[in-house]
Amino acid sequence: MGRRPVSGRLEGLGRRAVFLDRDGVLNLPTIRNGSPFPPSRLEDFQLYPDAPDACRLLKSAGFLLAVATNQPDVGRGTQTQAVVEAMHDLLLRELPIDLVEVCYHGGSQYSQPCTCRKPLPGMLLRVSQEYGVPLSASWMVGDRWRDVDCGRAAGCKTIFIQRGYSEKLGAPPDYQVGSTLEAAKLILSAT
Repeated sequence: MGRRPVSGRLEGLGRRAVFLDRDGVLNLPTIRNGSPFPPSRLEDFQLYPDAPDACRLLKSAGFLLAVATNQPDVGRGTQTQAVVEAMHDLLLRELPIDLVEVCYHGGSQYSQPCTCRKPLPGMLLRVSQEYGVPLSASWMVGDRWRDVDCGRAAGCKTIFIQRGYSEKLGAPPDYQVGSTLEAAKLILSAT
């Protein structure tokens, strides 16, 4: 698991958090055969146009903003950690994100089992334990079943962003929206 806190942005332990998946929530994924994949090159990494406004709204409401992202291609040897971290540097420059939690494990089929890879709640639990985040007052926003199941397992409220992928949900989300900005506005209206 990797961690990228932003110095000076983590004041105020005990704040509610919004956990944001990366690909498909903050940046455009690459779609192949109806399934989303992370961009493979930094040059292909593009934020959704509404992501900056969504994050600013949540940040101004006092939420800790934490990205929780699986990046198994690093563990599988098809992506370098340096490229993924360059993408996270761009995220941290462009958005008011407090922390990036990353699972680089390739999964059990690559003999890399872990407790952090979504749908397991390890990344969210770690943030909660380290920063005193009350998970029952926090949110998980994602575009895939893994995000919803992770948020539910951690005890967060869940928002699913429907992007039209071919995969199905497992557990039902608490809410479903069509964009990152809609998710932010829903969170603000529900708190």
